[in-house]
Amino acid sequence: MLKVLILCTGNSCRSVLGEALINHMQNGRLRAFSAGSRPLGKVNTNALATLKRNGIATEGFTSQSWNEFADQNIDIAITVCDSAAGEACPVYLNSVVRGHWGLPDPAHVTGSEQEIAAAFQATYNALEKRIQRLLALPFETMPAAELTLALNKIGAETL
Repeated sequence: MLKVLILCTGNSCRSVLGEALINHMQNGRLRAFSAGSRPLGKVNTNALATLKRNGIATEGFTSQSWNEFADQNIDIAITVCDSAAGEACPVYLNSVVRGHWGLPDPAHVTGSEQEIAAAFQATYNALEKRIQRLLALPFETMPAAELTLALNKIGAETL
């Protein structure tokens, strides 16, 4: 089972949704974790509400630093926000296959509860589609360079 680290700056919304979705959808092929370069220290309540609304358990998620994974053997790192993609990744990730799936931050959406919930649902839906595309790949046997290209193609597709 390959280990996937979903990275974002704050590790409170998009990366947590990605972690939850991969672990929910993976069929024994992947184990996902999430982390941030500057974690906020708490998971966004709207992200948890979105998971719950979509039938995914909400227990056990934390907002943590990517330094927590320095001793883990990570196979794939996927950034889900533009600022994390442009930052230098930790040294321990140098040999990791990387992909970028940038998405707007739903935590920055203002408006009614319905508008905010819709923004979080749109992020969830986009991640779900991307993860479906990832799971359709024979990633266990793909050369690293080919997997990197595939991951970035998935992230560049209009959803």
